[in-house]
Amino acid sequence: MSLTDVVQVRGVSHRYGDVEALHRLELDFRSGVTAVLGPNGAGKSTLLGLLSTALRIQRGSVSVGGVDSARDRRRYRDLLGFLPQHFTMPGNLTVAEFLTLTAWQRMVPRRKRADAVDVALAAVDLSSRRDQKISTLSGGMHRRVGIAQAVVNQPEVLLLDEPTVGLDPRQRRVLRHLIVSLGRQRAVVLSTHLTEDVAAAADRVVVLDEGEMRFDGTVEEFTGGRGSVAADIDTAYDALVETGDDR
Repeated sequence: MSLTDVVQVRGVSHRYGDVEALHRLELDFRSGVTAVLGPNGAGKSTLLGLLSTALRIQRGSVSVGGVDSARDRRRYRDLLGFLPQHFTMPGNLTVAEFLTLTAWQRMVPRRKRADAVDVALAAVDLSSRRDQKISTLSGGMHRRVGIAQAVVNQPEVLLLDEPTVGLDPRQRRVLRHLIVSLGRQRAVVLSTHLTEDVAAAADRVVVLDEGEMRFDGTVEEFTGGRGSVAADIDTAYDALVETGDDR
């Protein structure tokens, strides 16, 4: 499958009762890391829920490589890896045991599971922790195991919902480097409200506000060429969300 325009979001709207969380969203996610940026209530979590199939499509369509999330749900899910913001793991299992269980749940063939676990551990730099109980891991390592479970089936698309929240500065740096590395092999959709995540890890930025897309482009385009550090992104973001203008 080509990693150009891997994910297609077409005319997607979603409501919670009388509240419209997303309004006729038209969007493509390509190879590399795309940060979905927006304030609380912007529609970020709803978009991730629809992309991951945790929420059902009400209007419009979402597809990966032409595989529709509603019409071919099982095949669509096989193409995804997902790390929700709130993610729990069985602390009594070792890292390798948990990833082996996840590989079985993701329909990785028995003969390929051991290799799949090894590859996932190497991807998040936790090979040396494979036999360690999950309950003994630090917060940063927990998040890396969460990413490992999301990539154990070698997905075309990786969805990360606020993955750096709650981590200390060093753990955030490690995780951002990891996200950049994973984006070289697949489309990564990173939902965040932290402009530091965008500056350190993203190739592209999508800004959502009140359920609508306000911007879609590179980090350089977003800041108007002013720079790509967090302060530059903050300035561009504040101006965009305050005015509500499309760019």
